Amino acid sequence: MAPLLQRETGRRALRIGVADDDAVPPLPDVTWTRLWLTEGGYRGDLRGRADEPLPFIDEAFDLVWLQHALEPAPQVAALLAEACRVLAAGGVLVVTAVHPLGGWAPWFCWRARRQRQSLQWPWRLRQQLRRQGLEIDGLHRLGAVWPSDARPAGGDSRWGGGYLLLARKQRRQAIPLKLRPLPARAPVNAHLSPGTRRHSVS
Repeated sequence: MAPLLQRETGRRALRIGVADDDAVPPLPDVTWTRLWLTEGGYRGDLRGRADEPLPFIDEAFDLVWLQHALEPAPQVAALLAEACRVLAAGGVLVVTAVHPLGGWAPWFCWRARRQRQSLQWPWRLRQQLRRQGLEIDGLHRLGAVWPSDARPAGGDSRWGGGYLLLARKQRRQAIPLKLRPLPARAPVNAHLSPGTRRHSVS
């Protein structure tokens, strides 16, 4: 993920994941706020309930990363909408998740058989993000094909077990105001110029 985000100039980043020891990309001069979902709530730098809005003001972050946070989220659409709300105009939203048609999906479902987990289709996420006013920057299949594959997972992989979705929040366009001209009262000079001849009317 780091090579794709090196050109970003944002300095405030939010990571919502599922484990407290997950690493964040080494982006220069970026300050991370880290949260993770556990037992229906958020833990980490702040605490909160998962069924409530994120405890941040609007457009607080230049980068928001949902690191496998949509799978255990009690309300996927609500979390996605909150991520868009706290994302600043021009900022980037990053979603990493297990692909429902990848080789990791059976393993994931087996591991999550006693938990409330759901795999998210990337095409559905794209539609939801577009409705939120975001523009899709890219969709990549990443990672090893199978959980037992010991080869290092790097770069795009057509059959990778996970995917990475990048979306950018559009900047507000300044709409010019339509000014309506007001009638101006100009003073009327009722005096005649000195060279004007006066004619009597008989």
